[in-house]
Amino acid sequence: MATATLSEAIVPVSKLLAGKVALVTGASRGIGRAIALELANRGATVAVNCHLNLVRADEVRNGIVEAGGKSEVFQGDVSQSVSARRLIEDVIGSYEKIDILVNNAGITRDRSIRKMTDDDWNEVIETNLNSAFYCTSAVLPSMIEQNFGRIVNISSFVGQAGNFGQANYAASKGGLIAFTKVLALELAKYNITANVIAPGFTATEMTERIPFDRLEQIKEKIPLHRLALPEEIAKSVAFLICDGDYITGQQININGGVYM
Repeated sequence: MATATLSEAIVPVSKLLAGKVALVTGASRGIGRAIALELANRGATVAVNCHLNLVRADEVRNGIVEAGGKSEVFQGDVSQSVSARRLIEDVIGSYEKIDILVNNAGITRDRSIRKMTDDDWNEVIETNLNSAFYCTSAVLPSMIEQNFGRIVNISSFVGQAGNFGQANYAASKGGLIAFTKVLALELAKYNITANVIAPGFTATEMTERIPFDRLEQIKEKIPLHRLALPEEIAKSVAFLICDGDYITGQQININGGVYM
């Protein structure tokens, strides 16, 4: 068999994911939006999931399509088992497979333990942690059959270090880290990797709600003295998917040094 020339062997970074199908949950805004755009830029067909904000999700889809990519919006509440599993069925029904799953959907309901209600706790656990189990367990038969899969779970440094008023969020994000390690152990034999991105404070709508003075205090505690950009998180996700064939069960901390 003839050896490929150098020009034939080099695949442009933007097209490394050509032919792959990616599902990004919670992709209508923030980090999820940036991940969807980054994966599309690298050639993936992207299923954009949202729960309620169809207008924002359509904007993401339209941006991908206008740039020459392929994308559709799939509405579904991934915090609910039936809805999450139907989402996986719908995406596979449309594209015949899912190669890449990014479990990004997440919410906050911040209160101190003394004031936290059962609903505050359950809503965050269901959306941030349970959704990852529902979507992952539903997609595994397809990934196992094709002997390929890339799973990236979006956790947080709060799941590693804790944070005042975020017991529910910390528990959900810490649970994602532990969940991912088990996935890595169980799925390696099927050529499926599972990894975690743990962002620090990131410039999204979540942090926009933080009062200015408090946000300045937070920045002072970050060695790099700024928030992460969603695009920086997205590039790390793309690295694991495009170049991380021998990386599994790992955490990549994109936090500016706030937790080491």
